[in-house]
Amino acid sequence: MSNSNNTDLLAAADDLLEQMIGIRREIHRNPELGLELPKTQERLLEELAAAGLQGTPGAGLSSITAVIEGDHDGPTMLLRADMDALPLHEDADISFRSLDEDRMHACGHDLHVSMLVGAAKLLQARRRDIKGRVLLMFQPGEEGFNGARHMLNEGLLDVAGTVDRAFAIHVSAAAPTGVIALKGGPLMASSDNFTIVVRGRGGHASAPHWAADPIPVACEIVQALQVMITRQIDAFDPSVVTVGQIKAGTTSNVIPETAHILGTIRAVSERTRSKVHDSLRRVAENIAAAHDQIAEVEINMGYSVTVNNDDVANDTLRVAAELFTPARSNRMPHPVMGSEDWSEVLQKVPGSMAFLGATPHNQNPFSVAGNHSNKVFFDEAAMPTGAALYAAMALDHLAR
Repeated sequence: MSNSNNTDLLAAADDLLEQMIGIRREIHRNPELGLELPKTQERLLEELAAAGLQGTPGAGLSSITAVIEGDHDGPTMLLRADMDALPLHEDADISFRSLDEDRMHACGHDLHVSMLVGAAKLLQARRRDIKGRVLLMFQPGEEGFNGARHMLNEGLLDVAGTVDRAFAIHVSAAAPTGVIALKGGPLMASSDNFTIVVRGRGGHASAPHWAADPIPVACEIVQALQVMITRQIDAFDPSVVTVGQIKAGTTSNVIPETAHILGTIRAVSERTRSKVHDSLRRVAENIAAAHDQIAEVEINMGYSVTVNNDDVANDTLRVAAELFTPARSNRMPHPVMGSEDWSEVLQKVPGSMAFLGATPHNQNPFSVAGNHSNKVFFDEAAMPTGAALYAAMALDHLAR
């Protein structure tokens, strides 16, 4: 886009800030979890209708799709925002705190949907510049429910023409407001869950030699998994194995029969992901066997590695530099170990995800509460940047 068009787009996005704040705060006060988000869905359908767009609800989940038709025929650009909250009590010091004691928007999805509504309004006003169409994807169930896969299974990519590019934004409390950051290739890690059940023999705490105590075996497995990562996995193709829970026993003077270990596996390549799965099984089973016990390992596959298409990532960095300033468009040196079901879409369509900083400039992004914290704070002043970037990515691609 020309500099004058960029200036007009940024000014129009700034003009929408108060509207986006209103949407964001209403959704923030009424957080919903998982795949069923009826209040959020209804609110967004109202906003789309007010913008002259027909939102289509999902059949088996509270998703929404809407299509912005350009004045000329052409391909389809997909823009996505996730909608769901987290099961977390909010302790952030804000006036629009969650009205639900056990739920909060701790990952910024309330900003995402507000920015995409803003982008829809910007694009509606610029339909003459669109050669093709823009498919808006409002997705529930990102936080562990694989809402993206559900939407794909319901025919997301068949809604409007041939989707040949896709773009998403995720706000981050670890970067100053308005900064854009991404990279080509792996951007975010895969995330799988595992359970290890160590089976020994119960007995009296005074006579462990007559039992087979699974607790020290479980502790040994946990320690060995950390050594496994540092000694078997390439530091430049990393993985993180975290044990989040150990459960065993009922009282102080009884050796239990079982110990349960629960944790996660993260990796930034499918090669390392598979290697860690195999190594985890081997370590757990053989340590247990060395103590004449059994380890039963179950690995539940979660989200895949989120891989940005190199060309689309480069275009995103270029568009952001032209739209804002080069200083606000940053190429990340390495992936982050969080995970995203946006990976499901990127496996089918060339696309990218960009991180948008949302920490006030007077605060240190490395010391403030981060995403998924009960005290996280996202600066609403970042929303015009997000709305403008959503719109600019579509306009840049579809104007060619």
